[in-house]
Amino acid sequence: MDNVGISKPLILLLWIWIFLVMTAISECSPGRPLIINFGDSNSDTGGVLAGTGLPIGLPHGMTFFHRGTGRLGDGRLIIDFICEHLNLSYLSPYLDSLAPNFTSGVNFAVTGAMTLPQFIPFALDVQVRQFIRFKNRSLELQTTGSGNFIDEKGFRSALYMIDIGQNDLLMALYASNLTYAPVAKQIPSFLAEIKLAIQNIYLYGGRKFWIHNTGPSGCGPKELALHPHTKNDLDRNGCFRVHNDLAKAFNKGLRNICKEMRTILKDATIVYVDVYSIKYNLFTKYKRYGFEDPFMACCGYGGPPNNYNRKATCGQPGSSICNNVSRSIVWDGVHYSEASNRVVATSILSGHYSTPQMKLEIFWKA
Repeated sequence: MDNVGISKPLILLLWIWIFLVMTAISECSPGRPLIINFGDSNSDTGGVLAGTGLPIGLPHGMTFFHRGTGRLGDGRLIIDFICEHLNLSYLSPYLDSLAPNFTSGVNFAVTGAMTLPQFIPFALDVQVRQFIRFKNRSLELQTTGSGNFIDEKGFRSALYMIDIGQNDLLMALYASNLTYAPVAKQIPSFLAEIKLAIQNIYLYGGRKFWIHNTGPSGCGPKELALHPHTKNDLDRNGCFRVHNDLAKAFNKGLRNICKEMRTILKDATIVYVDVYSIKYNLFTKYKRYGFEDPFMACCGYGGPPNNYNRKATCGQPGSSICNNVSRSIVWDGVHYSEASNRVVATSILSGHYSTPQMKLEIFWKA
């Protein structure tokens, strides 16, 4: 039998075809996971420490990191567990000037951040401006080949997470002497800032959005300890009714904004995540999750029922730490324990609390 030869032009055409196919696959590939996060203390991995120098040391961080990292809690936050699930390193704060690692994304969240007023450190609009600067500078440096920076494709395939609004509601509540109506009137202005943030991120290439609603602050030991109340002020589970009613009003509006944005930004995926329900379940079904004394802070002063006193907050002289923090829902009166954050993250990652219902990792599956 004669040997069948392949002509050189045919081989050349074959290689060109393979190259074009691989290029198309590369361009359609969702890329590796990257997270770009905006928010407040719920997801601050050290931004307030880097940005203000506010000392946040032990006992914060005692459970997992065994040192202060700038996180407000005994250990990992929800976003840390999400990073672990995606096999990412923990997110470095944008403001961290000493050996940050931005290979997994970047964190713009800063403790105390609000949606309003604008132009103050570190409101949501400022965080978005920082993102724009970060993107432009990353692309500029990438052209020099001077380091490992996120490229245009990375920014486009990244997941943009937003978790903010809790502090806006609380500050408005304090100003109104815990009155519903004046705060409810301000909610549309808070939501407008989140909508604007989504629009601006989209303009700079963001196409994947993961939006957390706000939690039940009325269940926090700090709120219950600071504000005198009667049983009529509380819901059937012992949480402040006015706080949580406002959170639910905020969340309803946020859900509607996400729905509206899906119709406008048709090539974007915008997921609304019901963190409120997950966190509220911790308080109503605390025994199921292995918790005790749901309205009592682990780290604080004063003992039952809330173990919170603003004169001796967690880490200050006079404060003490409970024997088993893994049994506490709330760490310091405000921020959740690592054990709680693990439960919340697991529920988020299940996909059951997201609209549209989907799991996080689907963003990076071809």
